[in-house]
Amino acid sequence: MKPFLILFALTAIFASESAAEKPVHLFILSGQSNMAGMDPETGFMTEAKKLFKDEKVVYIKVAKGGQPICRWLKEWQDIAKKNGLDENHIKRIHKGGTVEFYQPILDQYKEMLKKHPKFESVTFCWMQGERDANGGAHAPYKDALKLLISKLRRDLKRPDMNIVIGRIGDYALDRPSCVAVRKVQREIVDEDPRGAWVDVDDLNDREVDGKIVSAVHYNRPEGYITLGRRFARQGHALVTGKEPAEDGRPKN
Repeated sequence: MKPFLILFALTAIFASESAAEKPVHLFILSGQSNMAGMDPETGFMTEAKKLFKDEKVVYIKVAKGGQPICRWLKEWQDIAKKNGLDENHIKRIHKGGTVEFYQPILDQYKEMLKKHPKFESVTFCWMQGERDANGGAHAPYKDALKLLISKLRRDLKRPDMNIVIGRIGDYALDRPSCVAVRKVQREIVDEDPRGAWVDVDDLNDREVDGKIVSAVHYNRPEGYITLGRRFARQGHALVTGKEPAEDGRPKN
């Protein structure tokens, strides 16, 4: 083989090996309507690619509107009983529904491992809680969310999994249940050394009959683009060992 062909072949091999060795960071995006409404390819991935530069970022998404946390957690009914909810209240919230969103996370994770056998980091981004607050399921919410996080760390075999929780919006601060869920979400990340939070209180303001009101859902498309950027920035801070933004609104 001619020298220049040998050099070309070696360069191609080294480039291929370099690409294969590029660190891969996985983000798990899950929750209800506000997560379902976020297009990861706009704010989130655009920001993540910029932050992680030459490293690779991939994601899986399991989200659907109007879903209480019991749709992710088979142990929810027992947790609800321990937190004082009576049978009728539990049935009203659970409505005989199945745990339909936990296994898909494990399944998508398994498929991702086929493409990327080793993840440099795994970060769980959670945007959910409105349904539990509105349905009076705030009492068991902390125990339920903590168990969901611990189960994911166990089943994904990633005890180092980071968590970024989007605190539900300020659409109903006159309801103790809404305030309680917001408080719990902050407590969980404050108690977890690998936790951070995202504030959304500025993403849902709109004018109605000449007054500014806060809605459950965020303004399109700007609110969801900003939501994605904040998840990416807080996740990047945790992955790189930096302090995530304390106010939940990380800047560039």
